[in-house]
Amino acid sequence: MDKLRAFYKLSLATLVAVYVLILVGGIVRSTGSGMGCPDWPKCFGSWVPPTDISQLPPDYKESYAEYRHKKNVRFAKYLRLIGLGSTADQLLNDESVLIEGDFNPTNTWIEYFNRITGVIIGILIFLVFVYSLKFWNIDRRLTVMSFLTLALVSFQGWIGSFVVSSNLTPWTITVHMFLALLIVAMLVYLVYRSSPQERETFSTGATVWLVACIVTLLIQILLGTQVRESIDTVARVADRSEWISLIQEQFSIHRSFSWVVLLVHVGLIVRLRKTHGLSGFPLALALVVLATIATGAGMGWFAVPPFLQPIHLLIATVCFGMQFLFLLKLTDGRKQVLTNAG
Repeated sequence: MDKLRAFYKLSLATLVAVYVLILVGGIVRSTGSGMGCPDWPKCFGSWVPPTDISQLPPDYKESYAEYRHKKNVRFAKYLRLIGLGSTADQLLNDESVLIEGDFNPTNTWIEYFNRITGVIIGILIFLVFVYSLKFWNIDRRLTVMSFLTLALVSFQGWIGSFVVSSNLTPWTITVHMFLALLIVAMLVYLVYRSSPQERETFSTGATVWLVACIVTLLIQILLGTQVRESIDTVARVADRSEWISLIQEQFSIHRSFSWVVLLVHVGLIVRLRKTHGLSGFPLALALVVLATIATGAGMGWFAVPPFLQPIHLLIATVCFGMQFLFLLKLTDGRKQVLTNAG
């Protein structure tokens, strides 16, 4: 039991760290620091980034543009192998990918902190896997899921290198985001399965509603990434006060779909209102959904203030984690009912 409790605490700490990384990633996007380090995994060729432009060679823009081009050529080969030839051609023919921005020490160190956070999470997940080996003969699912999580985090790091080399090409950021959500789901599973407390299970018949909530939230997150991609484009040519008006169509779709998200969650909460033993879960989920919608509305009302974007993203991913945790509880409860019936 002590070993299981230790594994539970380590998995929970890793999950919290991933949420911190998502928050930091949101700060990187909102401050425009994504290309603060033009190479990967080092930053300007060093493990400790520069603090002044005088520490860089005069031709640093040309050299790092060439560095990214070589990585993109390799990435394009992988894309063609999986049948994405048109995407590969678009990446190689997009001249904006090779445009190197001016050195900004603030952006460099924000991105560097993001990478340090990512390295810490990589170490934590490696420790989760190593510790999970103790349970191979007891609960093999813990070990298998820990290994898959480690593999996915390694793949996420590899994808991250191409996010940088492609100069933050929008679709690479979207892939990066959804891989992060998958990592969250895997860690939630490890936390749930290793919980030293007796696992509560429920048979509410609300599984369909909950799956609908998860699907609508993922669609909303996808729409949100498209809004962010459009903002990245208009931010190059317009002031912040004009951003929303210039992307009105994408923003309106994202805003309108939030009503779908809200109504589906209301349906879930109504379905669960007579279920005992949920410890306030429906209310907590409702508050998180409302907070997600409120922060999104705030960005529309106040010209996308930089501090709101990472908060909005973090709350949305916390909502997804809560949904997936409850789905595990409902699935366990359904299995229990079927077993008893058999």
